[in-house]
Amino acid sequence: MTRVMITGANRGIGAALASAYASRGDHVIATARNATGLPDLDVTSPSSHRALASTLGGERIDTLICNAGVYLDKHQTLSDGYSEDMWAKSFAVNVTGVFLTVQSFLSNVQLSDRPRIAIISSQMGSDTRAPGGSYIYRASKAAALNLGRNLATDLKHLKIAVGIYHPGWVTTDMGGSNAEITPDAAAHGLIERIDALTVENTGCFETWDGRAHPY
Repeated sequence: MTRVMITGANRGIGAALASAYASRGDHVIATARNATGLPDLDVTSPSSHRALASTLGGERIDTLICNAGVYLDKHQTLSDGYSEDMWAKSFAVNVTGVFLTVQSFLSNVQLSDRPRIAIISSQMGSDTRAPGGSYIYRASKAAALNLGRNLATDLKHLKIAVGIYHPGWVTTDMGGSNAEITPDAAAHGLIERIDALTVENTGCFETWDGRAHPY
């Protein structure tokens, strides 16, 4: 049985991932901040990470999915938007939160015979896409992509594979009602990608439907 830990699993893509993994018989540790019925994990809080790590103790994690994210600067304007606080909160979740999650549960991941770390970034973080706007979200997802690429390098000698993924434009609170795919479709595509992740393709940046995405 594969043991999967997912951050931000109380709604949207995270909840769909948790449901899909559970439906195929995997053991799922679905975490979220202040969500009833789920293990509590505020990815921005070192003390929250320490508390959950202590609770898990020496439990193995085969697949660690860093999914928690925010998109706070939607519809902001360059003339008077993008406050300093918005930058700080976004990077705390989308970048520092990813790093703290990997750092805090790395020892659990190392117990696996086939350890994998998946980082949910976005094509909006790619250097090849620059239509303007959403500066904070784009910058934070670019940083998450860079973080994942460097983690892949540093963890390869431990045989831990790291993949970075664009989940698609998904009908969630973040993606909006006009998005192209459902959370369930995104989740099943992402799971196929993560299942195929190995140390041979570590550091990959792929879309939910299996296309290599330029960095």
